[in-house]
Amino acid sequence: MEPATPSSVTRVDALMTFQMMIRRYECKLRQGQSVFRQIARGIFTIKERPLIQVTPIRRKVKCENGKQVELQCSVQSPYKVTLKNSSDAGEPLTTPDLVCLNDRDFGDGSVGDRAVAPCRQDEVGERTAVCERNGDWGNRLDNCILRQVEELLEQSEFLNSNSLPGFLERLSSVSVNFTDEVVESPNNINAIVQILNNVANASSSLLITISQNSMTDVLLTVGVLTTDEAKDSWIFLNSNATESNSSEAESASSTLLSSLETITRALLNDSFDIRTPFILLNKTTITGTFSADFDSTVVIDIPDGGSNNITVITFASMDNVLPARDEKNTSFNVINGRVVLVQSSDPINNVSFTFDIINETLVNPQCVFWNFSLFDGLGGWDNEGCELVSNVGENVTCNCNHLTSFSMLMSPNSLDDEVLALITYIGVGISLCSLVICLIIEAVIWRKIRKNNTSYLRHVSIVNIAVSLLIADIWFIIGAAITDANEENQAACVATTFFIHYFYLALFFWMLVSGLLLLYRTVSVFDNGLSKKSMMAIGFSLGYGAPLIIAIITIAVTEPSDVYTPRNRVCWLNWHQSRALLGFVIPALLIVLINLVILIVVIYKMLRRRAAAAQADEKHVLVVIARCMAVLTPFFGLTWGLGIGTLIEPDNRHIHIAFALFNSLQGFFILVFGTLLDKKVRSEIAVKTDSRSRTTTASNGVSSSSGLDFFRNLGRGRGRGRDGYNVSSNDSSTSFINN
Repeated sequence: MEPATPSSVTRVDALMTFQMMIRRYECKLRQGQSVFRQIARGIFTIKERPLIQVTPIRRKVKCENGKQVELQCSVQSPYKVTLKNSSDAGEPLTTPDLVCLNDRDFGDGSVGDRAVAPCRQDEVGERTAVCERNGDWGNRLDNCILRQVEELLEQSEFLNSNSLPGFLERLSSVSVNFTDEVVESPNNINAIVQILNNVANASSSLLITISQNSMTDVLLTVGVLTTDEAKDSWIFLNSNATESNSSEAESASSTLLSSLETITRALLNDSFDIRTPFILLNKTTITGTFSADFDSTVVIDIPDGGSNNITVITFASMDNVLPARDEKNTSFNVINGRVVLVQSSDPINNVSFTFDIINETLVNPQCVFWNFSLFDGLGGWDNEGCELVSNVGENVTCNCNHLTSFSMLMSPNSLDDEVLALITYIGVGISLCSLVICLIIEAVIWRKIRKNNTSYLRHVSIVNIAVSLLIADIWFIIGAAITDANEENQAACVATTFFIHYFYLALFFWMLVSGLLLLYRTVSVFDNGLSKKSMMAIGFSLGYGAPLIIAIITIAVTEPSDVYTPRNRVCWLNWHQSRALLGFVIPALLIVLINLVILIVVIYKMLRRRAAAAQADEKHVLVVIARCMAVLTPFFGLTWGLGIGTLIEPDNRHIHIAFALFNSLQGFFILVFGTLLDKKVRSEIAVKTDSRSRTTTASNGVSSSSGLDFFRNLGRGRGRGRDGYNVSSNDSSTSFINN
């Protein structure tokens, strides 16, 4: 406050009573369009404005005899509240039926009604909600902030060089004394960020010099906003800024950093250190080279700084505030070093940073700075002008050609593991070859299996399992090519993910078809039995129809929010942002569980049947059960059980290697346990090779051998003749056991 002169009047807002020199003063108080002017001599007293709270603010009440609605009105001391008696209770309204009833905060309401509720004690603002058809008050908005913060926000509009130091002292006092209330409320954080922005604007426009004490108050306030307890509030603020449809994007996190940079530029020209619980500031004058270790977490080297004033601010927990999104708008990376702000009085185009790595399990370091202009003003990490110098042990060294706010991003999981890549690509190659061999064998014996319904349907399942996995592996290779490409192609990645998801699901649903066929033929649920056409219709509907429905629902729910695939350019279902991966994991593991139950039932039935069977059939039944268990349960169940393990323990390299091994060899498992372990398949191959050998001998007069002699020898066995598929089509359950 200043003495009034004919040409200037100082605007004042205060929180407490204080006294001044006995002179003539003029005080002007503003709130909105209202102005209160007071002139006094001697002692001039300013009191707290009354904070009047009314509950409820506005509420619709259902008319019932004897029903009373309590009205509360309160104000802080020394003010008093006087309720005036009034018979005016409002005009009766004819409204639609009340749907939302007896809510403690918003009362009753009809569909579409907007209700207003007061804030909690010592808060200003209001809470609103809209009555929805389901009877709940939805679309709830909370605009409440602390009364002290709201008063500071209003005062920050009228700062000057005289009032700024005292204002910053009160701001830090409120932030520290009400830490819990501030960090748990995005509204309070956003209001304090706006206050600091007003302070920055005032210091810049009015050329106000910031003293060491005032800067300490600023850092104490910012330190409260960066604590771990405030992380959830910042996640809410950053996500709302990203999802906003406003043409002028606003980001509280970017505004906070920008305000702090502006305030730092207004620091007085002196050398000093400021140490607060969460922020360290060092301002010094250099000549020539400069090298310093800040809090044993960041080392800064400037080989040629000239004559310069250097200001360095090191943040202990600014990673709670700034999102890890980069220039490609991906948030898969993690801030894995201290955020450090560096400013100089004269330009510097060569500076090196050596960061201590916070989490040593992360990989692929990137040297970045905060670019305020990215994403239409939201801001993000950019690597332009910065390069990685070294990544040795627990330290990463970066070099940049400009000054601003810097840090280091790293990836949570390595996508460039050579062992994993080797296992995956070799395994996928073996899988593709195995699936092609499987389909060739099925094509060779296809005419022989048409004479028996059960054998025919079993082989239809095997063929479709092989085809589904073959197509899924091909799409996997396409997805890997998209991931490794230099340019990002999100549309192609989404399409690839959809087809991989669909055909992997089809693989499991055809496994379910095989299990249900086994159960049906073993238990004999239907006396007359289903026809071949009926069973084929059920099989294809379940094998391809159900996966299509699940895949469409998954992409329809997640893709509009851009969370169908992860933001690290990997073409697979998202887990961290949307849990879209559950659209595959849940059906797959549920099918494995169902097939296990089916297997238990089948074993029980077969063991009972074995007691009445001849001793010669015992070995064959056990072989069939072992083969079914090998196909239905261990390999695919274990594979995707390991897949869940990679989600639970993402840093466990051994689980990743095991998952890659089993996942990439699924085609080989299908060939061995679905085709080659069937002795009738081996017998039919042996017949084909025998026939080919006899034809060759008859035409050339010499004996020749074939590359398929192995299968011929397996098919013959000891002292056994031909054992093909030429069986009666009337035999149902027994024929399946003999396969």
